[in-house]
Amino acid sequence: MNITPTGFNNSSFESAKVSAKVHSPDFTATPMSSDSLPWDDPFIAPLLVLWLYLPGYLSNTAAMLGGKWIPDMTGIPVYTIDGGRVLSDGNRMLGDGKTWNGLLGGTIGGGILGVLTHSFARDNLVTSAPFLDPVSSYATSSAEISDAWFYMGGGPMTAFVMGCVLGLGCMVGDSAGSFVKRRRGHKREGDVSSKAPLLDTLPFATSTFIFGQLFLSPSLIGSSELLMGMVILLVFTPIIHRTFNILGHRLGLKSVPY
Repeated sequence: MNITPTGFNNSSFESAKVSAKVHSPDFTATPMSSDSLPWDDPFIAPLLVLWLYLPGYLSNTAAMLGGKWIPDMTGIPVYTIDGGRVLSDGNRMLGDGKTWNGLLGGTIGGGILGVLTHSFARDNLVTSAPFLDPVSSYATSSAEISDAWFYMGGGPMTAFVMGCVLGLGCMVGDSAGSFVKRRRGHKREGDVSSKAPLLDTLPFATSTFIFGQLFLSPSLIGSSELLMGMVILLVFTPIIHRTFNILGHRLGLKSVPY
C-alpha cells in the first residue's frame, strides 16, 4: 500500500536534507566575499593587526602586575632572570626590571586577553573587521585549525593558548631589548627605566609578530596576509607606546612617562 502523501515530491525532500546539513564547530574558515579583504586596506590592516595581537601588545602591563604590583602587595619574592649577573662590559645582563615573575605574569596575561578578544569577536564575519575572531582563519589558509598544535578542543582554551604564545613573544622581545640597552650603557636605576624609546617598543612588537607567524598558523594571526598591516603598525608602535606610558604616569601607574 502506498502511504506517500499526495503531491509529495521526493526530490524536494532530498534537497531539503542537503540544505539542512549540520556542520561541526571546527573553527575553520569564516565565509567572506572576495572583494572585502581588510588586510589589503592600508587603514584597516594595522587596526586588524593591533586587535589580533593585542594579547602581546598589552602583556607588558600584565608583566608589571606579576613582577611588581603583586609582589609589592603580597611580599612574595621576586626572581630576576639574569640572577644579578654582570657581563664583561660592567653592566647587568638584563637588569632588575626583567624577572621570572613578570615573564610568567605577561604570558598568562596574554592568554587571558586572548580569551577576551575571542569572546568579543566570536563568529564575527569579515565585514566586522578589525574585530575578527583570532580563533579562525577567514579562508587565509586551507588547513584546519582543529589540526593545529595549539587547538585545545574549544574556543576559549584555544584562544588562551594562542594568547600565551603572543604574551611570551612579547616577553622575549622585551628582554632582548633590555639586553641591547644594557650593552649600550643604558642602565636601569631601581624603579626608573632607562629612556630608549625605540628599544622599549620595536623589539617586543617585532618578537610578538614573529611568534604569531611562526607558531599560530593556520589561524588568521599566523597568516602572511597580515604582513602589510604589521609594517604599518610598527611605524606607529613607538607613538602608541609613548601615549600609553604618559597616561600610565599621570594615573600614577608608572614612575616615569616612558
